[in-house]
Amino acid sequence: MTAFNEKQHIEIREAPEAAQQALIASGVQPIIARVFAARGIQTHSELDASLSNLIPFQSLKNCKEAAYLLADATINNEKIVIVADYDADGATAAAIGILFFREMGVLIDYFVPNRFEHGYGLTPEIVDIVAKNKVNVIITVDNGIASVSGVSRANELGIKVLVTDHHLAGPQLPDADCIVNPNQPNDSFKSKAIAGVGVMFYVLIALRSELRERHYFNSDRTEPNLANLLDLVALGTVADVVPLDRNNRILVAQGLRRIRSGAMNHGIRALLKIAKKNPTTARSSDFGFAIGPRLNAAGRLTDMKLGIECLISERLETAIDLATELDRLNIERRQIEGDMKDQALTILDNIAGGPEMGVTLFDKTWHSGVVGILASRVKDKLQRPVIAFAQTANGALKGSGRSIKGVHLRDALDALTKMDPDVIEKFGGHAMAAGLTIQAHQLKRFSKLFNDIIEAEFEKNTIDNSIYVDGALEDSDPIPTLAQEVRRHVWGQSFPEPTFRNQLYVRTHKLLGESHTKLKLSFTPKGETFDAIRFNFNESVPDVILCVYRLDINDYFDHQPIQLIVETW
Repeated sequence: MTAFNEKQHIEIREAPEAAQQALIASGVQPIIARVFAARGIQTHSELDASLSNLIPFQSLKNCKEAAYLLADATINNEKIVIVADYDADGATAAAIGILFFREMGVLIDYFVPNRFEHGYGLTPEIVDIVAKNKVNVIITVDNGIASVSGVSRANELGIKVLVTDHHLAGPQLPDADCIVNPNQPNDSFKSKAIAGVGVMFYVLIALRSELRERHYFNSDRTEPNLANLLDLVALGTVADVVPLDRNNRILVAQGLRRIRSGAMNHGIRALLKIAKKNPTTARSSDFGFAIGPRLNAAGRLTDMKLGIECLISERLETAIDLATELDRLNIERRQIEGDMKDQALTILDNIAGGPEMGVTLFDKTWHSGVVGILASRVKDKLQRPVIAFAQTANGALKGSGRSIKGVHLRDALDALTKMDPDVIEKFGGHAMAAGLTIQAHQLKRFSKLFNDIIEAEFEKNTIDNSIYVDGALEDSDPIPTLAQEVRRHVWGQSFPEPTFRNQLYVRTHKLLGESHTKLKLSFTPKGETFDAIRFNFNESVPDVILCVYRLDINDYFDHQPIQLIVETW
């Protein structure tokens, strides 16, 4: 398989000198100053994660109008139903809404579509299901911007609809009572990267403000503390892999502070416990690699209701039971994913001349809830856009795609529909991820058009396939201090954790299980050694390696030794 993956170049991130010096002058350690400067940080004030630095809710289009609608519903004792997406973003967005309204005694219920029975978004069928319980208001979270027919059905039944979403809008918006989505036309909100849970959080901020103005809160009605929801907002933001712009970093940092202080949601506490993660040292990567996959496993294999119930549990014991089941599902998901990946790589190995620039994969045995992860794994290996399809019960093919930097996946699918409107039945998504449905007989046609579009993108644009690093460290650098400093900050999509490149000496190495390599490395032949690990690597190890690595702290030991996470050499 390595033959398919062009050798990636190593590039040192550019870090403006003026920004570095300004940060150093404000007390930032020089190496960390360089790291921040390379990520666009110019002043120390940009690192301030205080809630007061959030973009005001008034700048989010229709946010105040959403607050008016929900304030009326609250005061008039109307029943509200949240319709959520079946991923971690949707689950957390639903959870914060449920917990907020539940605390105020509002009639609140939720419905999360089963991906296998109902498909994605607010469909007419889902509206009919929730309408049986005499609902007055439907709130969509992390979906709805493409639900034209579903909203139309709600209008027919006299149900008000508030759409909260962050996905890119199509050519036609649903005729909802209110739409809150920073990516809808004519919205000047500066954080276009906000996740669905972030949009819902903003709506709740606006709602609380509106209820204050209406003097709703008194001695009998306690005002909800929105800070109690920030750990869930942080989880959904990181798990949805949205770019961590400043606004998102503030939300994540605040959520982490609550977790580290012990003031966290029962569901998050339970999921951290099951994942054997210490809350006091929690970091953003725990959301992405420990909690998020376990939560998403419910939506991928069964029903995300299991995940939502975990997050809204009023008792820790209940949350632990549900987290245990989520962990079991995640183990099953990993097994399915591994088998599918092996099949996909076999398919690619048998392609004469290697895979195309736009990769399309399909096997009739694949699980539709796991094709997105499969596409991501193959994309990482090939550094090319990948769409993987699974067959649905009605014979249609449901696809999930992942892209690389420089190729906007949703725009590519939009271009494909303009080339041939009959190929794709429906699609939606972002620059880096998208979903779609086609009929089985259109697979060959889709594959050709998709590859043509991606080839054109590669010819038109210079696709950056480089691995970026933040320079080299010296054995004289305060590496333990640097590791602790790295641990303090929020890292993630578009604001990556610092990586360094050095020639290091391999003092010892051994295989850990069957998949990982454990090493002891030093900067000089006889210098101080550091523990290191390279995950998913079981090949031979040379005596000297020119490697790319991250600084980490091994929390499994009481003395918390420094550990280098080796990414490649």
